[in-house]
Amino acid sequence: MDVRAVRRYLEDWYRAELPEVVERELKVQEVPRKAVAVVGPRRAGKTFYFFQLLRGARAGSLYLNFEDPLLVSVRGADILDVVNLYAEVAGERVRRVFLDEVQNLDGWVVAVRGLLDRGYSVFLTGSSSRLLPREVATQLRGRTLTYYLLPFSFREYLRARGFRLPGVLSQEEKALLRRELQRYVDYGGYPEVVLMPELADRLLREYAEAVFYKDFVERHGVRDIGLARYVYHFVLQNFARELSVRRIVDWVKSQGLRFDRNKVYEYVAGLQDTMAVFFLRRYSEKVSLRESWPRKVYVCDTGLTRLFRRGEEVGRLLENVVFLELLRRSNENPLWDIYYFRDQRQREVDFVVKEGPRVIQLIQVTYASSPDELERRELESLVKASEALRCGDLLLLTWDLEGELVRDGKRIRAVPLWRWLLQRASPPASKS
Repeated sequence: MDVRAVRRYLEDWYRAELPEVVERELKVQEVPRKAVAVVGPRRAGKTFYFFQLLRGARAGSLYLNFEDPLLVSVRGADILDVVNLYAEVAGERVRRVFLDEVQNLDGWVVAVRGLLDRGYSVFLTGSSSRLLPREVATQLRGRTLTYYLLPFSFREYLRARGFRLPGVLSQEEKALLRRELQRYVDYGGYPEVVLMPELADRLLREYAEAVFYKDFVERHGVRDIGLARYVYHFVLQNFARELSVRRIVDWVKSQGLRFDRNKVYEYVAGLQDTMAVFFLRRYSEKVSLRESWPRKVYVCDTGLTRLFRRGEEVGRLLENVVFLELLRRSNENPLWDIYYFRDQRQREVDFVVKEGPRVIQLIQVTYASSPDELERRELESLVKASEALRCGDLLLLTWDLEGELVRDGKRIRAVPLWRWLLQRASPPASKS
C-alpha cells in the first residue's frame, strides 16, 4: 500500500465539504456484525446516498471511494491499516466505514469480513455490473442486509423539482401534479435527468449505451455484439409485456440473423444482471410454474425506454412506474413478493402482492379517467383473480378516476396514480 498516497486521500476527505443532495427516502438499518449493501442500476444515485447517510454523522465515519487513483494501491488486507491511518489523521475513533465502488478493491470480501469482526458498521455499494445482490449474498452469506436504490420515486422527483405539497390540494394543484406526473412517466427519475432537463435525451442515450457496453457486454465477455444488441433492444421495446425466451429467439430469427440459440438464453440472463431490466414472475401455487417462463419485463426507469418506444404507450409506462414503486416499497416490507397473474382464459392482473404465505393485494393499472373509459376485462380480471387467490383488497390505479366501484359483489378502490405514488403506507391485510 502506498501510504503517502492514502494519507493524501484521507486528509482531503477529512477537509472536504459534503455536496448538497436531494433527500432520498430509503431507510437502512444498522445491525451489529451486518454490512449494509446498497444495490441498484448505474446512475441511480448510490454515491450521493452515502453522502446523505454521512450528513449529521460525519464524526467517526470514513468514506473510501475505490475509483479514486490515490486508493489504487489499497488491497483488502490493508483496510484496517487505512482505518487506523484515518484515526491518526482525524484524531478520532472510526465507527462507520463506507466502501464505494467496492468491487475495485482487490479482496473486498476479506476487507468487509475483517471490519465486521472488529465491530465496525460497514456500508458498501458498487457498480451494478460488478456488485449484484446474489454476489453479495454468496460472498458474505448471512452477513449483509441488502437494499435496492432505484432512480427517484415520484415523491423524490417532486422534491428535486422544488414542488411543495400543501396539506389540502386545490383543483389547480392537482392539475399541476398530473402535469408533473406526465413528465415523470415520460422521462423517468434518473437524478441527473431530473436536475438537468435540458440534457435529458442526451443523458438517457448515454445511459442506455453504458448499460449495454459496460454492464452487459464487458461484464459477460459478450462476443456476438450484433446478437446481443438485438436482444437488448427487443427486451427494452417490450417493457411491461409478457415475454418468453422462445419469443425472443423467434424475433431474432425473423430478422435474418444467424446465431446460436443458446446464446440468446445466456444474454437474457446477462441482461438481468445489469439491474436495468427486471423479469417479473407469473403467480402460481406451484413453485415450478412460478420459476418458469414467460415473464413480464420492466425497466429500471421509464426514461430508458424513450429510445425504443413505438407510438403511444402510456398504459405500459404507467404500469412500469407502478412496478418500480412496489420494488421500492419492498425495501420496507422484506416479506413481500411481487408477481403478475394470468389465468387459463388469459385474464390478467398486473400485480399480485404476496406477504409470506398470503396474497394481500391485487393491483390493476389503467389510463382511464372515467368509468366509461374502463375496459370490462380489466375489472373482470380483478374479480376472478380475487376469487382464485382469496384476496379482498382490490386496487385500480387510474389516471384521474377516484372512488369505489362494485363488480359482481366485489369492492374495487379506484385511486389516481399520482395520489398512490405520494402515499407510503403498505396495503392493509387481505380480506376474503
